[in-house]
This record gives sequence, structure tokens and C-alpha cells, in this order.
Amino acid sequence: MADKVTFNNKIDREFSKTVKARVNRYFEEKNLSKNANTSMVIKTIIILGIYFGSYALIISGGFSLPLMWFFCITMGIGMAGIGFSVSHDALHGAYSSNNTINYLIGLSFDFVGANGYIWKITHNIIHHTYTNIHGHDEDLEVAEFIRLSPHSEHKPVHRFQQYLAFPAYSFATIFWVFVKDYWYFFKPELGPYENKNHPVKEWVTLILTKLVYYGYAIVLPLLILDITWWQLLIGFLSVHLTAGLILGIIFQLAHVVEETTHPIPDEQNMIDNHWAIHEMFTTNNFARKNKVLSWYIGGLNYQIEHHLFPKVCSIHYPKISPIVEEVANEFGIPYNCHDTFSEAVASHYRTLKKFGDPKFEWAPAV
Repeated sequence: MADKVTFNNKIDREFSKTVKARVNRYFEEKNLSKNANTSMVIKTIIILGIYFGSYALIISGGFSLPLMWFFCITMGIGMAGIGFSVSHDALHGAYSSNNTINYLIGLSFDFVGANGYIWKITHNIIHHTYTNIHGHDEDLEVAEFIRLSPHSEHKPVHRFQQYLAFPAYSFATIFWVFVKDYWYFFKPELGPYENKNHPVKEWVTLILTKLVYYGYAIVLPLLILDITWWQLLIGFLSVHLTAGLILGIIFQLAHVVEETTHPIPDEQNMIDNHWAIHEMFTTNNFARKNKVLSWYIGGLNYQIEHHLFPKVCSIHYPKISPIVEEVANEFGIPYNCHDTFSEAVASHYRTLKKFGDPKFEWAPAV
């Protein structure tokens, strides 16, 4: 790693030890596994069914074009759901205690056009370690015209980013499918990593799964269905614009809102906080009482719990959230949370506007 950022884990260790102990006690007292339960398995089946069921209805050719377009929208909803509620847990190793099961379920990410191996590097390792640290957290690098960190170079276009960002999020999965994964495979630097070499197995997986996706999503519909290329394009874009918008918004609400911080390392390249406390300052929850939303997005509205306990399946986050909040309050550490989804979206909008203002000066949290 180049210029590796470290954390001052020698101080304030009690918060990390206490919150881990109490969450572990919860699972022990309830005699529960930290991995997926029956509810999680049922949800997995339903969400996979929404995506592949919609695809099957489209490819059957037995419906009108307006209905086929509607099924494309539901495919997009299913695609985002797979990313949130199926792949995400598996790629974190939280779905099962069996690594093979996690790997196989994690391939659902690859078979909807993305790449699980690259995700595990950029998200699991880089983002989860260096949350909201400019120059290290890859999740802050959405596009040149979107400034998600107050420490990024300001450009004139950023004045309008509160209007540009949400349409830009819609293109997230299209970018993944055709550009991002290849770019990261060839990119010599990934966050703090230099000259990252990728195993041959992962190159093979990348190529094969991309070909499978292009085959069933583009080639097969053109061969089987009585549609034109531009009708296929409308359907394909509908899938991805729907999935991209949902994914983009949900992930931004976790870290780029008014309450979260963007720390910078000191002269020794150290963040003067324990890593667990750093995560509390840089992460945000939202809409914890919205059970439907929590079910669909895999508990990612409980980002604090997810960052502190990435190996715990998301199905358990609603139960451990009060425990984490209680410990945070005891230690005087912020527990950032918006009561509703709309409040979180509004806060993200205001943050975009603030970061886009050339006169804005960042004041770090005390």
C-alpha cells in the first residue's frame, strides 16, 4: 500500500470492546447464528424471483410491448434488490458460515452484470476501512462532475451537482456492466493499493460472467423476440436506470449527509481516532422504522451496524441497532440517524449543494 492511512487504535478502545461484547452477548443469549436465517432465505428466493421471473416473462414473448417494458422496470427493482439483499451479505461472508455457499450466492452479483471480486476490494476492504477519507475511499469517486468530499478539488460544474447527481446515479449499473469492472482490473492503483495483481481465476470469472450476462440480456432477446434494436435498448436502459438510481441513492445516504464527517489524516498519515469511532462519525442510518424498506434494501439503512459488524447478516441489524445506539450514548459518541427516508434524501441534497459551493469551507467535527 502507498501512503497507508492508519488509525489510532491505542486510544478509546473501550467503545469497540464494549459494543462487540454486547452484540455478541445478544446472539449468545438468544442462541442465534449471526448468519442468514429462514427469513433471509425466503427473501433471497423472492428477490431472485422478481429479477429472473420478470426476465422469463419478457423472454417468453407472450406479452405486449408496454407490459414487457413494465417487466423491465421490475427487473431493475429486482437487480437492485439482489445487490442489496443477496450479493452484499454473501460477498461480505455474512450470509453463511460456509465460504463455498457465500461464494456461490455471491456469484449472483456477477450474473447481473457486475463483478464480485472487484466489489470485495473496493467496497469490503477499501471503503469499509477508509470510510469518507478522500483519496482512499473509492465510493467518493462517482464522477468528475460530482463532488462527494469537501477535500476534493472544486470545479465550476459542481455548482450544479445537486441537480446532476441523481440522474448520474441512474447510470451506475450501466457503468459497472460496460466500464467500471474492466477499468479496475487494468487500473494499477485501487485506493491505497499500488500495482494490484489479480489472480487468473478472477480474470476468467470476469470474462465468462460478462459474456453470460451480455448473452442473456442483449443477444438472446434480439434472437428470440420480435423486437427492434431500439426497442431492446429502451428495455435494457429501463432495467439499468431503475437499478442504478435505487442503488446510487441508498448508498449515498449512508455517508454523504450533513451529520457525517470527512476526516483527514495528520502528518503521520494517521486518523486520530479508533477505527470503530471513525466509523461512527462517518456513517449514517435512516428510516429504521420502515420495515418494508429495511426488508428490500437488506438492512442497509442500518449502515452503522453494517460497518461495525460486516460479518453479521443484515437480517439481524434491526435487532442489534438499539444495542449499538445504547453503547454509543454511554460513550458520548454520535449515532447519526435520520428518522425517515425523505429526511435522509433531503440531507444528501443539501450536502451536495454545500460541497458544490466554491465558498464553502469544511469545518471538521470537534
